[in-house]
Amino acid sequence: MGDPEVLEMVKEEERRLKRDSSFALEMSESASNRETSCLLSETEEFDKDKQSKDSIFFRDGIRQIDFVLSYVDDIKKEADLKIVRRKNFEENLKKTGLELEIEDKRNSEDGRTYFVKIHAPWEVLVTYAEVLGMKKPIKENDIPRPQKAPFNFILGPLKLPKNVMHPKPEYFTVQFTRHRQELFLIEDKSSFFPSSARNRIVYYILSRCPFGIEDGKKKFGIERLLNSHAYSAAYPLHDGQYWKPSEPPNTTNERYILFQNWARFSYFYKEQPFDLIKNYFGEKIGMYFVFLGFYTEMLVLAAIVGLACFGYGLFSMHGSTTSIEVCDPEIGGQIIMCPLCDLLCDFWRLNSTCLSSKVSHLFDNESTVFFAIFMGIWVTLFLEFWKQHQARLEYEWDLVDFEEEQQQLQLRPEFEAMCKKKKLNPVTQELEPHMPLKNRVPWYFLSGATVTLWMSLVIACLVAVIVYRLSVFATFSRFMESEASLKHVKSFLTPQIATALSGSCLNFIVILILNFFYEKLSAWITKMEIPRTYQEYESSLTLKMFLFQFVNFYSSCFYLAFFKGKFVGYPGKYTYLFGVWRSEECDPGGCLIELTTQMTIIMTGKQIFGNIQEAIYPFALNWWRRRKARTNSEKLYSRWEQDHDLEPFGSLGLFYEYLETVIQFGFVTLFVASFPLAPVLALLNNIMEIRVDAWKLTTQYRRPVASKAHSIGVWQDILHAMAVLSVASNAFIVAFASDIIPRLVYTYAYSTDPSDPLKGYVNNSLSIFLIADLPNTTAPLDTRDFSTCRYRDYRFPPGHIDKYCHNMQFWHVLAAKMTFIIVMEHIVFLVKFFLAWMIPDVPKDVLDRIRQERIMAVKILHDFELKKLKENLTMDPTLLAKEFIVQENKV
Repeated sequence: MGDPEVLEMVKEEERRLKRDSSFALEMSESASNRETSCLLSETEEFDKDKQSKDSIFFRDGIRQIDFVLSYVDDIKKEADLKIVRRKNFEENLKKTGLELEIEDKRNSEDGRTYFVKIHAPWEVLVTYAEVLGMKKPIKENDIPRPQKAPFNFILGPLKLPKNVMHPKPEYFTVQFTRHRQELFLIEDKSSFFPSSARNRIVYYILSRCPFGIEDGKKKFGIERLLNSHAYSAAYPLHDGQYWKPSEPPNTTNERYILFQNWARFSYFYKEQPFDLIKNYFGEKIGMYFVFLGFYTEMLVLAAIVGLACFGYGLFSMHGSTTSIEVCDPEIGGQIIMCPLCDLLCDFWRLNSTCLSSKVSHLFDNESTVFFAIFMGIWVTLFLEFWKQHQARLEYEWDLVDFEEEQQQLQLRPEFEAMCKKKKLNPVTQELEPHMPLKNRVPWYFLSGATVTLWMSLVIACLVAVIVYRLSVFATFSRFMESEASLKHVKSFLTPQIATALSGSCLNFIVILILNFFYEKLSAWITKMEIPRTYQEYESSLTLKMFLFQFVNFYSSCFYLAFFKGKFVGYPGKYTYLFGVWRSEECDPGGCLIELTTQMTIIMTGKQIFGNIQEAIYPFALNWWRRRKARTNSEKLYSRWEQDHDLEPFGSLGLFYEYLETVIQFGFVTLFVASFPLAPVLALLNNIMEIRVDAWKLTTQYRRPVASKAHSIGVWQDILHAMAVLSVASNAFIVAFASDIIPRLVYTYAYSTDPSDPLKGYVNNSLSIFLIADLPNTTAPLDTRDFSTCRYRDYRFPPGHIDKYCHNMQFWHVLAAKMTFIIVMEHIVFLVKFFLAWMIPDVPKDVLDRIRQERIMAVKILHDFELKKLKENLTMDPTLLAKEFIVQENKV
């Protein structure tokens, strides 16, 4: 960096900063010119101790701070280049009309950070409001809100005050244009654009403002400056302290109102102030909380039905014929079961699984089928009603005419910087940066290979956990048999249960580790693909992350539901994994209890770990920043410094929130037949999740830049796909993991006791094996005085001509299982399609209100233009008529 011109610019910048800093310490006797006021206020002496610590205004107390940039002194090699970039960037910001004010590092608490405060004057706001297509209210056209429901008083304790739920009246709105300002309801220019709209406009300018030409390419955008560390942070300010209301002359402190009525855990039972959330954080974040709240409300019904099914299992547990026979010393105590592993495992009596048989009945009973069918219908109702709710929200939040294409046309600065060629856009008919496909194909191949490799790694880890379970099962069995001190433990902790619990915990730990590394890797790979727009970037990352987490979280559940115990073989001819480890067998009560255990540990563990991480991680980082800033209290330094020391929310902060919710939705729907308490756990978690997210956004994170979204985006398609898959998965779980179908077949085809159809079912479901037929490589080392043992299957006994082959009952049960799957899927899908046809995506009253508002808006614009023509045009009737026709066509 020995270029004389660059060095001269650096020296000039240093002289300017010194001059401005010393000038800020003197009393200004009179007003100076407008240009120098962009750096330091010259209308009054600045005394940091006298200025309010919560001020969100420039030093003149009039101009509101809409955005803040920060940077620190850099003594590294590229310090001079960063100074030049900042200088060019700030000069170009001024050319767009923005006003800047710089806080010298001597005025900062840490003594090393500069703060560039940005204000957007009225002219800039109205110009870019028109560019962004913002809708604003028209004069004297308020919309009456719907009347309260007749029995709304019952829900009174759940309601928030009206001024919190609806802080502003509703109006007819039209797209803002600066040439028709008289048409709009502009009572006060300082409050016409809310702070969320102001920071959205400023960020739009920042993301497109150039800062120089380097290597023959035009460089622009605040994101590139942040990535190159020319600036350390860029963020809009919070309204004030979250624990106290603002004092005059500050504007209304919406942050305080949100904290008092939304972000407190004691308000977990209250409704959410969605309009206020939207006004403060923007429509995109508001849409997430609306979706999470609606999903939580719908979970209430599923949780009630799930609790009812669990209660049925609980009250019928002790009267279950199957459990009674297993626990009966005269029946289950006399049934000798074959060893569950080779050599080390001994023969065992069936009544040793008495407790697991009773617990299995909690989740594997007659209500299981009903609940599986109910959840298939519930998920359809949830998605269809959400479409309606989303359509109503689009109307209320002025998002009806908002199109995603507006965002798709906005290119990522990184994409533009990497492009050397340009191509005509067929939509805009303008030349835009273009990257040939051949330049991106290698990265697509690398991305696909990486995703495949990591998904294969998940499968490999699952196999490793299976091998662990197979290896330690024999150890648990031998240890628990040899230890006399474990006599009381054996009554409730069998080797099967101990293996299942330890295997599930190990699998959960592996899931968390893999998930941590893959999040970093997938973000890097997506950036290397050089997506064209922000939406393409997020869609690509969504696909990678969802595919991985789907396999990561659900693979073990799919294994237990559809594979474990299905290819075991029989004594003397077992199947082996890699020719070494014998395949796992299910408990005599079925594999459903193990699937339930796995679901409970993974789902509960993920939710607890996620909530703790979301709450503690930003809190700890913020505490450390304040500690490094030599203060432990936010009361000691300015508003922009307080927000600077908060954790940034990030452009993907909302992405991970949606991903977490969708993965939970999978647990609630895909495997709910095995665990009717899943909706209950999800409901409790979401009640806490809403307040944790609200608390961290309001208190622990910098204020995110407001952005628009008219839906939950690609997540809605993912939810629909999972809803369809859940019908098939639950049907297969009931058929193959549950013991319902074999019991029904025995009841109607093989039972001999009309008074108790299930009597004798346990003995009927166990086949006989001659111990003498056991190979020496698998038989236990100890000798026994019995000649046969039992195993779970439907095979012919030793004396039969087709001994150990499947008998006719096996084929009857298999046919019944396949019939059940077909019948259940058809019933549920028919109901789903019928409900989807019956429930319109957009409610009729919303369609009527949209049409009414459009007609009213056109009429108002027509009358406005007509009045304007009559007032301003003084010409002959013929010319007036022609001008009127032109204006009418424009309207």
